[in-house]
Amino acid sequence: MPQRLAKKVLLVGWDAADWKVITPLMDAGLMPALQGLVERGVMGNIATLDPPFSPMLWTSIATGHTADRHGILNFIQPNEEGTGVRPVLGTSRKVKALWNVLNQNGLRSNVIGWWPSHPAEPIDGVMVTNFYHKAVGPVFEPWPMFEGAVHPAALTDLFAALRVHPHELTGHHLLPFVPTAAEVDTARDRRLETVAKTIAEAATVHAAATWAMEETEWDFTAVYYDAIDHFGHGFMKFHPPRRPGVPEDLYERYKGVVAAGYRFHDMMLERLLALAGEDTTVILLSDHGFHSDHLRPQGLPEEPAAPALEHRAFGVFVMAGPGIRRDERVYGVSLLDVAPTVLSLFGLPIGRDMAGKPVLEAFETPPEPAFIPSWEDVEGDDGRHPAGARSDPWAEQEAMRQLVELGYVEPGQGQGPEQVARVTRESQFYLARVHLSRGRPAEALPLLEAAFAADPEAERYGLRLVEALRLLGRYDDAHRALDRVLEGREQLLAKKLARIDEALARAEAPEDDDGAAQPQGRLTPDERAAHLRRRRATLAQRRATVPPGYHYHRGLVLLSEGKAEAALAAFHAAEAAADQFPQLHVRLGEAFLLLKRWAEAEAAFRQALAVDPDVPAVHRGLALACLRQDRLEDAAMAALQAVGLRHFFPAAHFHLGEALMRLGEPARAAEAFEVALAQQPGLRMAHVYLSELYRNYLDEPKKAAEHLRLATEDAPPA
Repeated sequence: MPQRLAKKVLLVGWDAADWKVITPLMDAGLMPALQGLVERGVMGNIATLDPPFSPMLWTSIATGHTADRHGILNFIQPNEEGTGVRPVLGTSRKVKALWNVLNQNGLRSNVIGWWPSHPAEPIDGVMVTNFYHKAVGPVFEPWPMFEGAVHPAALTDLFAALRVHPHELTGHHLLPFVPTAAEVDTARDRRLETVAKTIAEAATVHAAATWAMEETEWDFTAVYYDAIDHFGHGFMKFHPPRRPGVPEDLYERYKGVVAAGYRFHDMMLERLLALAGEDTTVILLSDHGFHSDHLRPQGLPEEPAAPALEHRAFGVFVMAGPGIRRDERVYGVSLLDVAPTVLSLFGLPIGRDMAGKPVLEAFETPPEPAFIPSWEDVEGDDGRHPAGARSDPWAEQEAMRQLVELGYVEPGQGQGPEQVARVTRESQFYLARVHLSRGRPAEALPLLEAAFAADPEAERYGLRLVEALRLLGRYDDAHRALDRVLEGREQLLAKKLARIDEALARAEAPEDDDGAAQPQGRLTPDERAAHLRRRRATLAQRRATVPPGYHYHRGLVLLSEGKAEAALAAFHAAEAAADQFPQLHVRLGEAFLLLKRWAEAEAAFRQALAVDPDVPAVHRGLALACLRQDRLEDAAMAALQAVGLRHFFPAAHFHLGEALMRLGEPARAAEAFEVALAQQPGLRMAHVYLSELYRNYLDEPKKAAEHLRLATEDAPPA
């Protein structure tokens, strides 16, 4: 058993926190608590997973497993009877979370607000679930606690008294977020209510966390705040600089909400750190970032979980405490690395079935990790619920309402076989995305075929099906599937136009009313008709044009077929049809690579970097372009940037090995090739290069012989 490195561990989750917002605030001295934590520890990006949906991601953080293993696949799920749907629950998790493993090893945990964690598990410690902090009804009406929201249950009344209701807040609480709050017409503009609700819920989580930290004996505390994500979805559109289409009056009123939300979290962090003490190891992270600059989407499609398109692929990671390096950066951290890191801090072995690795570079003296096959095979009291545990249906209904308000769930999803079928299909689609992101297109394919067959008008299903077929080398099938996507799009737009025509006919018909005034906030009949006509013109224009995404995906299939010239033509067609399509520069660069037009490839990748410097595939492409131009140091630097952003990237590790080998660094080259093979077994050229390195430079003939043997087996080249 390895040595225990941490007396205590505090894990703080800030959903959607992003360095692009944090860094200017820290530079201005406006987030002193986080600044102090960064200065006495390590910081860096943390790579999210696909799909970037919070309940899936926070479960991966807590377990070290991807969603196909841990079983949380959506925001909602069918109920046990199969008659309707409900919010995803902690009982849906199929594997142990950190607090379950710690429970088996005699360690006490506090878990506050984790998503999803309802109903509270009977761990040795305190658990307050993600249903606890959601306010219902006006402040003067009863606000009962949801059954199962608190463990131990004897603390229910105490935690009920700690809650903060939005209606308890005064202008003094709101003015730091909206200085002109007194001028808001709350009958027409409900954004102020959203601000109050988000503040109150965060304060409630914070009250529960600080009480548990101060009043109980604990080894591990995990606290999750969702407020930054809510501030982002509600107000990032108003964040400076002002974007086209944002009314100036609303921009001026709400432009400070996001920054104020971050500063609020910094104040809460200050209290957590004071309670934890300097002998506690602190990890602060987010599950993904949030676009705050020119990459903010101008609009969202009409599809489930569309708000997730506002998320950025990289969140924040900070770690500080005894034995942790000070004021340094770490690279290549993934959400999947958090659970192995916490286990290592407690001197516990890591499950070999976990998908991540401990962040060893964070330590002054990196520990030697220990391993067991799986924590799932270890018996003992893990503090989980027995099979068949149920929760409060009323709590589930309230949680569903809030998911609808956030835009993650469509209105009306609830009871009936049609809703169950739709949610099941969407969950299987998300599972397919997990498989694709982990390089398993064969496992994704049947799920995508079933989803697209059931709903051929769902473009997102069809395009992922095209991707899976392309990755499997079934290019003719991919082209046919893409044609079906276009047919489904035509059918969907035709239906929408028909519905608008019907609505216009009703709107323009004579009204049998007494001329009564319209309620505040409602459109007049003339305004509604004008809105419908504008909407119809937009849809008609869309129907008359081939979408840029169609050309883009056609180009991807052609590129995979080796038809680089045809792919270039498709990408240029997409470029002509789209105002902003940053992925195109990446694909143009890849087409130029295939044509061995190295300088043009490099130019395309550098153009992509100018749009977004945090795309791993861009740095990998740039590395290859520089390699082929014999600019070895530039190639190595670009490859290091790629794996620094996303560690699970076998092609980038391979190119890093190529560059280092030619630069005369055989040991580092061998390490890069070994990582590439660990991530993608069967890279024949990696075995070839390793055989040469071990034979001619590193004096390890046995390894050289083994890699030479593997290189001669039937395996795909790099």
